[in-house]
Amino acid sequence: MTLILLPGFMTDPDLWADILPRLAPLGPIRHGDLSQDATIDAMASRVAAEAPERFALVGFSMGGYVARAMARLAPERVRALVLIATSARADTPAQARRKAAAVENVRRQGFSGLSRAAILGSVHPDRTGDEALIARIRQMGDRLGGDVFLRQAGQGRASDLDRLGAIACPTLVVAAAQDGLRSLDEARELQAGIPGAALTVIDGSGHMLPMEAPDVLAGAIVPFLRAQLSGASTIGS
Repeated sequence: MTLILLPGFMTDPDLWADILPRLAPLGPIRHGDLSQDATIDAMASRVAAEAPERFALVGFSMGGYVARAMARLAPERVRALVLIATSARADTPAQARRKAAAVENVRRQGFSGLSRAAILGSVHPDRTGDEALIARIRQMGDRLGGDVFLRQAGQGRASDLDRLGAIACPTLVVAAAQDGLRSLDEARELQAGIPGAALTVIDGSGHMLPMEAPDVLAGAIVPFLRAQLSGASTIGS
């Protein structure tokens, strides 16, 4: 069965490069394009329209919002759901102000890439001197560019806490213990709100789990997906 990978804010397929060899045996892999639209619902509709009849979803950070929207949009098509380093909360007023200021700055001065401070805030404190990792994160933002930044940063992130109960597919929530952007409480809210969801917490990583801890992340999600997809194959899906 096809596995669709959904990236986060200003990230592209390189986010998944280190984990792809572990995911490939599960079936065909597609990268959902979240760069063209300015709302979570529009992103979800685009990816769903381009997806096969049945699929599993892995959503990271912003991609987790999109994955949940897809699970509600097409519940009969989503076989399994993995939510990584994400949340169901709306932007706080402080987050909304920071995003608005960043958007205004880019509109005035142009896009010069993600700031080093923002990148460092997304990784484990022990990785802030890892220049290769920092460069890879920066390069994803550079490849996407200013127009995508304006679309993604310009959207207001709404809560879907009250709609988590509508997600009917098997779901695994994965959180990083040292995530500076998303708290463990947010992961626990997802687990509590989605019927039957499981939660795995990975120690020693910041927000960028697929790049910081790909082997540990694969060890958490591959058995879950294999179980769900092998079950699907037995019923002709």
